[in-house]
Amino acid sequence: MCSHCGHRCRSRYDQRVCRARDLRVADTIMHVEFERWRVNCPGCGGVHVERLDWLAKNPRYTGRFALHVGNLCRSMTNKAVAEMERLHDSTVKDLSKLYMAEQVRRAGMPAPRAFGIDEIAIHKGHDYRVVVSDLERRRPIWFGGSGRTEADIGQFFADLGPKKSARIDLAVMDMWRPFRTSVGKNAPNAAIVFDKFHIMRHLSDALDQVRRDECKRLQGQDRSYIKGQRYTLLSNRENLSLDGRKALKKLLAANKRLSTAYLLKESFGQLWSYRTERGARAFFEHWKQSLRWQRLVPYQKFARMIERHWDGIAAYCTPGNKVSLGLVEGLNNKIRVIQRSAYGYRDEDYLKLKVIASFLPALPQNVRLDPH
Repeated sequence: MCSHCGHRCRSRYDQRVCRARDLRVADTIMHVEFERWRVNCPGCGGVHVERLDWLAKNPRYTGRFALHVGNLCRSMTNKAVAEMERLHDSTVKDLSKLYMAEQVRRAGMPAPRAFGIDEIAIHKGHDYRVVVSDLERRRPIWFGGSGRTEADIGQFFADLGPKKSARIDLAVMDMWRPFRTSVGKNAPNAAIVFDKFHIMRHLSDALDQVRRDECKRLQGQDRSYIKGQRYTLLSNRENLSLDGRKALKKLLAANKRLSTAYLLKESFGQLWSYRTERGARAFFEHWKQSLRWQRLVPYQKFARMIERHWDGIAAYCTPGNKVSLGLVEGLNNKIRVIQRSAYGYRDEDYLKLKVIASFLPALPQNVRLDPH
């Protein structure tokens, strides 16, 4: 039966002897030799090649060999797989794409209840792509767009569909306005929660600005305690070495304003531990009162930013919204590792598959990569 027009192809054209790469036997590279018919179709007048189920989409390789190469690419770089199997890099990439495309096809587009939105830079020069993650399944489900505008995230909702979009209860994101606007239009039932790690990053920037201001203001010995201590001041205390902790203690003892700013930054993280908005608001008001008479201008700007975005912070106090806020940032860190392992992907379709499929389970051993 002709796959193009549906007519039965009766007249045989010729029979060709073909070879396809198969799995190794011990250290010996194996090829399968077989005959394949080419036939005429009286309906469309075309010449078509016989389809064999055990071949991959690329007929020079068997399906099980393509499955083997795709599975190797899950834990190895394409270059390492190419050297081990004596293949060209482009061949490994093509077989890996077949494997990942089948992973994504089997997983499908879920109907998330809670999802996270973030952007990731793929090239220098503010070239961003949007990453949408399912916070309950703990994996990315969409990668695309051409920037971080409202239209870019709107492409996700178009792919998701209006019915699934209406079922979304929670959206975790940073304070970027186009993301909030798009979620409000396409998922009106979703509560918006601002990501804790993006907010704490703004607070770290405020602490670093205080450090720079103090470095400019002071001279001599007082300035020497601060200069070159940016990493020590901004890192989590648990991540510092013994020498780093000693340097931090010395720095905070030498500069009262930096010591106050550091303690305020460390205490602000308690905001996300409250289970009611009333408790969170009381804590924030007390934290703001601590800024009085401290002359910490960057912290005052930070407090005003929190006031403008309070609804997205207070929404996390609702018990049903207690999702892992660190998951979005953790997924993005893994995506950056994927990018670095390949020194950057030029094929964006391949990068998209790699990002989504890397978090999916491996395929069964008997799966067909090119189902007809």
